[in-house]
Amino acid sequence: MRFLFKTHYNQDIDHLKHGGDRFWYGLLLVLAAAAPAALGTFYLGELNLVMIYAIAGVGLMLLVGYTGQVSLGHAAFLAIGAYTHSLLLGAGLPFLLSIVAAVLVSALVGAGVGWIALRMTGIYLAIATLAFAMLTEQTISRAEWLTGGFRGLAVPQASLFGMPLTQGWQHYYVTLTLLVVTLLAALNILRSSTGRAMVAIRDSEISAESVGINLAVYKTLAFALSAGITGLAGALFAHRLGYLSPDAFTFLISLQLLLMVVVGGVGSMRGVIYGALFIGFLPQLLAIARDTLPPQIAQAPGLEPGIFGLILVLVILFEPQGIFGRWLKIKSYFQLFPLYRRATHRRQKTYLRTERLR
Repeated sequence: MRFLFKTHYNQDIDHLKHGGDRFWYGLLLVLAAAAPAALGTFYLGELNLVMIYAIAGVGLMLLVGYTGQVSLGHAAFLAIGAYTHSLLLGAGLPFLLSIVAAVLVSALVGAGVGWIALRMTGIYLAIATLAFAMLTEQTISRAEWLTGGFRGLAVPQASLFGMPLTQGWQHYYVTLTLLVVTLLAALNILRSSTGRAMVAIRDSEISAESVGINLAVYKTLAFALSAGITGLAGALFAHRLGYLSPDAFTFLISLQLLLMVVVGGVGSMRGVIYGALFIGFLPQLLAIARDTLPPQIAQAPGLEPGIFGLILVLVILFEPQGIFGRWLKIKSYFQLFPLYRRATHRRQKTYLRTERLR
């Protein structure tokens, strides 16, 4: 078991608490940087998709896990970021500027949605965001003069500092860099006064308002930050697809993003990575399973959304803290062995929602 002796105040807000964290996260970063040299084109593309999902998961985690606002419409922000980036890139705007513009447009739309839905909470907010996602999908499909409708929109070839991004490893390093930057930015937001206000709103809106936190401002800000980060993921997702159509941003994408946050571990940025790995490779496992299942089951419509929903229900019932929570329990088992007891992580009564997210 590791004991931490704190000698200065900054240790409470450090991202890496001790030397072990620095070693393992440094090793993980080195392995991620070396992945293109060891993986084939297919697996490198799948890992790139996992990182795109992780960026979108960071945005959704800020809203759901740290502000307590449920959203079933984040596929809309993914679509807004993808189409904005593609249209501006086709108009001649540089790659980095078009990504920044996609983030800003998505954030502005997210702020508008957050302001409109200020009086909604729980299931009503989820239904409102779902309606927004459906409205966005219909708008994209009918605005043929701008988006091409169901005919689709080709994503222009990108170039960075004069170098065309034509290889998979080039897109991989761009996505990896943006994922690291996004994670660091989100962690810095969470340890600021803005992040503490968001967590206070999640725990108790009445208590947060009683200490002077403006609920309208911080809820709208949380929606804007979440939508902007998801728009960044959408811009990268556009290059992953190569050709945009409304069918690429359906309710299933929103369900996958929510499943990623819940399965990974609500209230944890590490859980975002675990959830992204789970969601990224689950469709491949399902494709393999289809070859072994009877045709009546393998070819059944709605099989994949049904499995996603079943997994979501099972995780909520049996492991509310997700994969990250299970990992903490496994780690504490080996740290406390042979003194570990089954009741170590059992709580007699939960008074605040924050106690379920530790």
